[in-house]
Amino acid sequence: MKNLTRNILKIIIALFIFYGCELNDDFLERQPLDEISNASFWNTENDLMVFNQGFYNLVQTDKTYPILFGHDRRFDSHRISYLHYDGMSDNTAPRHGRHSSYARIRAGMAVAPSSKNANAPGGWYGYEGFPLIRAVNIGLANYDKADVSEAVKNHYKAEARLMRAMFYARLIRDFGTAQWVEQEVTTADEDILNGPRDSRDFVMNKVLEDLNFAVANIRDNGDKIKLSKSQALHMKSRICLLEGTWRKYHGLGNETSWLTHAADAAKELMDGGKYSLHKGAPGRTYNELHSMEDIDNNSEVIHFVKYQLGVKANHVQSYHRGYNGGMTKNMVEDYLCSDGLPISLSPLYKGDAVYEDIWENRDPRLRQTIMLPEDQPIYRYGNHDYGANTYPRIQGMSGGLKSYTGYHIIKIYNVKSAHAGYSTSITPGLSMRYAETLLNYAEAKAELGNGSISQADLDISINLLRDRDGMVHMTNNPPMDPRYAADGISALLVEIRRERRVELFMEGHRYNDLRRWGQGKKLENKDFGMRWDAANSSRFDPDGKTTVKTSEIDGVPYLEIYKGTDFENPVFDESKHYYWPLPLDVLSQNPNLKQNPGY
Repeated sequence: MKNLTRNILKIIIALFIFYGCELNDDFLERQPLDEISNASFWNTENDLMVFNQGFYNLVQTDKTYPILFGHDRRFDSHRISYLHYDGMSDNTAPRHGRHSSYARIRAGMAVAPSSKNANAPGGWYGYEGFPLIRAVNIGLANYDKADVSEAVKNHYKAEARLMRAMFYARLIRDFGTAQWVEQEVTTADEDILNGPRDSRDFVMNKVLEDLNFAVANIRDNGDKIKLSKSQALHMKSRICLLEGTWRKYHGLGNETSWLTHAADAAKELMDGGKYSLHKGAPGRTYNELHSMEDIDNNSEVIHFVKYQLGVKANHVQSYHRGYNGGMTKNMVEDYLCSDGLPISLSPLYKGDAVYEDIWENRDPRLRQTIMLPEDQPIYRYGNHDYGANTYPRIQGMSGGLKSYTGYHIIKIYNVKSAHAGYSTSITPGLSMRYAETLLNYAEAKAELGNGSISQADLDISINLLRDRDGMVHMTNNPPMDPRYAADGISALLVEIRRERRVELFMEGHRYNDLRRWGQGKKLENKDFGMRWDAANSSRFDPDGKTTVKTSEIDGVPYLEIYKGTDFENPVFDESKHYYWPLPLDVLSQNPNLKQNPGY
């Protein structure tokens, strides 16, 4: 009992001293460190574990630290979650006012927020979070004082450095450059407090050093909640793939080294044999993984954010079911036909004149991602009996769940969570899964191969995903989809990118993928929904209650999601919109950070 009390006291003191106070504009924390002396704290492995637990406590706030991305918590899950992130892309079309910040970025209308805490782009997921870096640097300056083996010290150093690597990689992705800090900052450090941002090359080389140290030294313990070697390898593959492709498609150079690191890290994780794709009920495997509440022992899950009633809960599904807007026409049309060909080439495609035909002869994941009306009883979508409300239901109609596009998303829908009482949902935050590892490997290998990859490499990566869902294999010589012929990449890379878009739909990747591929101009294409000709409008909305406007494509009317709103005509300025603006209060505290161009 005495030892337990002592440990609890240490945790409380450590968390208060090292983490409890906000930094003075993110670098300074004035609580004197001598309140915990070397003799009383930095002694045992338990001390190091207690200290590092503070990192995890910090990064639970996803608004500030979107690195082990979940759904934040409680009310904040209405706006902060990787599930909402696709609202900045061409995958979903949110119209709810609480998600206007996502739509604003998607439309190219973001402005510099007044504050890093503003309810606006750059305020959410902004240039902030340096309390984590200060904590990491304090740890790295003190771990060696503990009376433990070098291997033990290096494990906790690796955990800290992996946190730092993920933090800075995210800042570089969103802001282009960042101020690298690797020491505890005091009021005497004017050169840091008023210093400029460091170059992308400098920061990302530091990130790579941290990633390499983490992979080499962190324990390989299979933990899915805290960081271990598996998470280090997965994040190395993700970060290096993003950096390598960003460098290639933005003309920065040195992409080969980064892509090699990405491929090697993914392959090492694959060869380890610890993970495999989830296998569930036939025809439901893909959907099943994403709607499960208990994924602690799931073979595909590498890392997840755990929610527990009475400890930390969320309300994300209740918000998401009404805020996501639905899948876009562009996304629906990217799913292949069951023969492995795109709808532009396959004789199996039946068109969209009859709503239910959209699912005919298509990649099985389509039916597990958006709802075919006859499947409503499977999911109890809308929390009502079959036939009480027919689907699709468009905004403006009464009863049931509405969407703006007419394509109702069921990928993560769990009727219990989606209609739970306020903040009583435990929907897990699936931040890393093995399917992404396989996709990272395939893409990195194809980029290294100048747009080509061996069939053997496809068979150990993407074709494992195809096998899971009963889809025909991808070959390494596919035909070019005419819709992507002008993209300037090989037909194989088109298909690898398509596979990524389909598999990782609504997991927070699409917007960043478009940016790293230099394809921001795709965000200038308007978002449309289902065909809304006379036959469909009279069939599904005979009373004419739908409030979503339409426009014609090739003489056929479709729902145009943002018509008549501020976001009707999206723009993407390539000199500006690949990066986000810094908050004005951050710049007022240190003008030498300088605003990103165009803001």
